[in-house]
Amino acid sequence: MTGSDDHAVEVHLDDLLETRGMTLVELADRVGVTVVNLSVLKNGRARAVRFSTLTRICQVLGCQPGDLLSVRPGG
Repeated sequence: MTGSDDHAVEVHLDDLLETRGMTLVELADRVGVTVVNLSVLKNGRARAVRFSTLTRICQVLGCQPGDLLSVRPGG
């Protein structure tokens, strides 16, 4: 695989935000990252995620990394 679709990781940030009644802007403020960076992650276009950012997202949302990320079957 090549290009921007060379991974099978899905990001479930929209679902987690909806469940918690939180906006992307609020999450960005609480995590300490830009809305643009979170949007890139949310839309599956991120090429990398710092463990410190992933940790903070999980702390703020009260979830585990596996709640936020999954691998598509057959991926």
